[in-house]
Amino acid sequence: MRERSTRLRNGGIVADDGIDLDWNPDHFDPGFWQRRGAAVGEAAGGRGAVRFVETPFGEWAFRHYRRGGLVGRFFSDHYVWQGADRTRSVREWRLLKRLFEQGLPVPKPIAAIYIRRAASYTADLVTRRIPGARPLSCHLAEAALPESAWRRLGACVRRFHEAGVCHADLTAHNLLLDHAGQPWLLDFDRGRIRAPGTWSTSNLDRLLRSLNKISMEDAAIQFAAANWESFHDGYRQTSA
Repeated sequence: MRERSTRLRNGGIVADDGIDLDWNPDHFDPGFWQRRGAAVGEAAGGRGAVRFVETPFGEWAFRHYRRGGLVGRFFSDHYVWQGADRTRSVREWRLLKRLFEQGLPVPKPIAAIYIRRAASYTADLVTRRIPGARPLSCHLAEAALPESAWRRLGACVRRFHEAGVCHADLTAHNLLLDHAGQPWLLDFDRGRIRAPGTWSTSNLDRLLRSLNKISMEDAAIQFAAANWESFHDGYRQTSA
């Protein structure tokens, strides 16, 4: 997978060179594809919706970068400009490319764009949609997962940690299971490669807090201490 870079008057695009498309900012607007007859769907996210579009090149997921917390109330989608290589979209696209090429279960990166506006910029990311994959939180709201599923989830996270991948927000919303019960991980905004350290334990603590939080907020969530033990059983297994 080769990176193709396109310079814009006020920004830039990085994309998979294997896609025969003359990229421009319109291609990052789901409405552009919808006006050409493409089916468009939507899934709620923590900081805005992810939109799904059936393009001539396959089904893609479109995400506009938005801020959370107090800062997000005033600057919902603007970030401080620190150079093209440090934009959120380019960094995530390149990290996904690296992980995808290593065979880790992540969505294939398609393209990323940043548009500079004086001292700030906005950004968007396009990835290939993972067929049939839904967040762990959605699965738990419908039924309890078997121990084997929890072990697979633990083994999945272990693979990322062994590769030095520090996910900045490991939660029950970013861990997915597809129709075959295989786990995936997405949303690598602010993720990075790190040397072994205590960050991996912090990652697991973050996930446990997320699971406890959604189970307290929604009585339908099927999560118990035994599930976390099964997760750890999978995590402790030696990765293949």
